[in-house]
Amino acid sequence: MTTFSGNAAPLTRDGFDKVRSALAADAESLWALMTVETSGFGFLPDRRPKILFERHIFHKRTGGRFSTQFPDISSRIPGNYKGGEAEYQRIAMAMKLDPRAALDSTSWGFGQIMGFNAARLGYANAEDMVNRFRVDEDQQLEGALRFIQAYPALEKAFAAKNWSKVAFFYNGAAYARNEYDKKLDRYYTLYKAKGTPSIDVRMAQALLTYLGYSPRGVDGLIGDGTQTALIAFQKAHGLPVTAALDDHTMDELQRAVPAVH
Repeated sequence: MTTFSGNAAPLTRDGFDKVRSALAADAESLWALMTVETSGFGFLPDRRPKILFERHIFHKRTGGRFSTQFPDISSRIPGNYKGGEAEYQRIAMAMKLDPRAALDSTSWGFGQIMGFNAARLGYANAEDMVNRFRVDEDQQLEGALRFIQAYPALEKAFAAKNWSKVAFFYNGAAYARNEYDKKLDRYYTLYKAKGTPSIDVRMAQALLTYLGYSPRGVDGLIGDGTQTALIAFQKAHGLPVTAALDDHTMDELQRAVPAVH
């Protein structure tokens, strides 16, 4: 595994409803979790899953044997995060040292599932999990479902909307440092009051992103960035310029991005 890029299809209604039903959750709760964990989308513009490499996990899983020579990617202390595509530079260095530990020491996709959880969640190993996550967000969200259901206390806290406990089980004891609990509550309240994001709009935003027309985020909400990107796409493809996500524009977007559906 070197490129990590894949089909990278956006979330579908069926995929979302399958997980929501399995958790007996309301849509607002699930959207809040998705939004906080990955800024709303599971892939980078180059169609690789969003990741975060954890050097302290790599240190632990390799017995610290690389920490003296490679402290940027192996250390007892968390940190040195680069964010976005730069995280793949970090994991590439780690894979040269220990490929299995590198995959295990990285959180992947929509739910930011750590690779070392793969076997517990029913995957053959981290590579199997990552290969599935490369395909689409539906499989990434299923990974989050497996993670939640693997920890009954987490599943119970999620059902009760006990955001501090959800953050504790999902993000660890230091969750308060990044205010994960407050963010979950904030987005849940927002979605309850204003409505949840549109899966169709998210899909269009993802496709626009892959084509280089930046909608300034994949959040399922029509804003200035999305309208500007739609206008640019419509002009480039000879469509009526409406800035609206009509059926014709969506069809053209899906045709323009190979393999994504």
